[in-house]
Amino acid sequence: MEGPDDRRAADKPADTPSEQPRHHAGVTRRVVLGAAGVGAVAAAAVGGAAVGRSTAAESQADANAHIVPFYGERQAGIITEAQDRLHFASFDVITDSREELVDMLRRWTAAAERMTRGLDTVEGGALDMGDYTPPADTGEAIGLSAASLTLTIGFGPGLFGPSASNPAGVDRFGIADRKPAALVDLPPFVADAIERTRSFGDIAVQACSNDPQVAVHAIRNLARMGFGVVSVRWSQLGFGRTSSTTTSQATPRNMFGFKDGTANIKATDTKALDEHVWVAESDNPAGAQWMTGGSYLVARRIRMDIEPWDRAMLLEQEQIVGRFKGNGAPLGKVDEFDEPDFAIGDGTGPLIARNAHVRLAHPNNLDGVRILRRGYNFTDGSDGFGHLDAGLFFIAYCRDAHKQFVPMQRALSTKDAMMEYLMHTGSALFACPPGINEGEYWGQHLFE
Repeated sequence: MEGPDDRRAADKPADTPSEQPRHHAGVTRRVVLGAAGVGAVAAAAVGGAAVGRSTAAESQADANAHIVPFYGERQAGIITEAQDRLHFASFDVITDSREELVDMLRRWTAAAERMTRGLDTVEGGALDMGDYTPPADTGEAIGLSAASLTLTIGFGPGLFGPSASNPAGVDRFGIADRKPAALVDLPPFVADAIERTRSFGDIAVQACSNDPQVAVHAIRNLARMGFGVVSVRWSQLGFGRTSSTTTSQATPRNMFGFKDGTANIKATDTKALDEHVWVAESDNPAGAQWMTGGSYLVARRIRMDIEPWDRAMLLEQEQIVGRFKGNGAPLGKVDEFDEPDFAIGDGTGPLIARNAHVRLAHPNNLDGVRILRRGYNFTDGSDGFGHLDAGLFFIAYCRDAHKQFVPMQRALSTKDAMMEYLMHTGSALFACPPGINEGEYWGQHLFE
């Protein structure tokens, strides 16, 4: 783990013989990708110089195609086309020093921006810091592309004072008057089995990418850089996105084998995003305007009872969900994206049962409430009984979780037939500010 002395050493110029870059100097992720392009050019040169130039250009274009811009009006990783892999981490802030926290956020921002471009955390950080200095980058992403990595930061209620994880907490950083009204811990729900070691936190970072090693590298290095300032409270790996955020993406399946997130808000639906996802200026008093343009992240670890579900008949599974398992169409309809008709009967009652998941979660039955889902499947091996510890790591972005997610979850937790097969074991809420411009750092408008 990196300590203050290590960081100073990492920042020190390579001005002594032992600290001069070694034989692998400059072997960064970008250089490796470039080398691949050079190799392609050399091979293509056998067939003609014109072909070689074309291949090199395409190689660079391919590399750039895997980069999601870090700076912008919104944080990447919210409406960005959902990547396939996730490493989510929640941190406790263990220092009382505002200066140390801000300094870490500055260093995190610089490293995050570089990693989203496929670079190591600092220039030459993996290999060129000298033989007798701990590398400033752990190096497992050398040779890998940016893999569409996005890093999204959020701040938990505990950063501002008392919270569910620390009821005796105080305003350590002088920001209590900047706490948004909606940043209040989620209430307990019926049948919750929340584990404190999988819940809450002062700061969260969501790393999404199309390469699991790139996402793990990002969280690992941020945790390393935060030594002495933050400690990892809990983390979760995820695979197989369980929702689509663009119209070009097919709807994925969850661990029950059903298509999930068919009715999710899409990135192009700006009206729905403004209404249900982005925090408006009118949502907060003057002190909390740093959240205008941001969004609230709800994280729920939902364990699925896989084995009992696997023994349920297909008809029963479809009645519980309210959709056909094959193509995802609502019961009584033909296509996945057909609007559910809750009035259709089967002679004994509604075809889509009153306790079916799709009925209870539909906006028509929740006063129009919608959320932007961005969850992932997970498996954490098996428990002591040989049962698969698997399920859905639910992530949703809301304009106000207490007006959107809370009423939705209250309805589901008390009426949803699927709850017989679900157990919520983790819970957290974070305020994700809007994006930043070049030269700014994560949380700048909160702390300054």
